[in-house]
Amino acid sequence: MGIFSRTRDIVAANVTDLLDRSEDPAKMIRMIIFEMEETLVEVRASAARTIADQKEMRRHISKLEALQDNWHEKAELALSKGREDLAKAALGEKRKASEMAERLTGEIAVLDEALRGYEDDITKLQAKLREARTRQTSISNRLESAENKIRLRELTNGERVQEAFSRFDDLERRVDDAEGRADALNLGQPRTLEDEFADLRAEDSIEEELAAMKAAAAKREG
Repeated sequence: MGIFSRTRDIVAANVTDLLDRSEDPAKMIRMIIFEMEETLVEVRASAARTIADQKEMRRHISKLEALQDNWHEKAELALSKGREDLAKAALGEKRKASEMAERLTGEIAVLDEALRGYEDDITKLQAKLREARTRQTSISNRLESAENKIRLRELTNGERVQEAFSRFDDLERRVDDAEGRADALNLGQPRTLEDEFADLRAEDSIEEELAAMKAAAAKREG
């Protein structure tokens, strides 16, 4: 069963209220848009049929106008020949054609009114459809954002991630152990020439840092 029963229901519909009352807003907005699109197609089809009917009526009116001219000429011919009876009969046929043309003109006016109604309905339906599509985009973006947050939370707090970090911890402990064993092997070993130069470089670095600190302190006091 559809959400809407007619065009006026769609025009009067509060899309936000429908979505707020729905358990599945994403599904509801798809249904709303589908029905709006179907209704828009139907209204346009009705408008197209109305336009086609008007064109056919106008063609018939043109034929009736030509027929009136024809009967008028026949009435004049009959009258010129002294056949007043035939002239009256011809004028009678002319009147019938004229009355038919008038009725068709009135029907065209009625269809004009209906066509203006269709045009108004189409404009309102298009506006509602744009509103629904905008809401659909908003819902889609919010849903995607929520799903991304869930995936991110699972990624950062999931068991697989925790297991990987545990493995990193184990690996770091193994590296620490290996480095400890290497350092232990160096204990009691005689210092090399390279060690002496490394100490000198370290002392220079310390002296430079100390001088910089003294200069900064003097600058603050000055």
